[in-house]
Amino acid sequence: MAKVKVTLKRSLIGRPETQRKTVRALGLRKINSVVELPDNPAIRGQLHKVEHLIQVEEIAD
Repeated sequence: MAKVKVTLKRSLIGRPETQRKTVRALGLRKINSVVELPDNPAIRGQLHKVEHLIQVEEIAD
């Protein structure tokens, strides 16, 4: 199964609470923290919601 590598690149200060919760739900805490997540429609929807705060790289298995 394909995966995506997600890095938090921008601060959450001053962002709406929904965006903060979405970033937290993705498993990101601090700037430059990195997580690997499965590539599925649910995760893609969350990534789209906060795409201006993160960097996404696709990982080939």
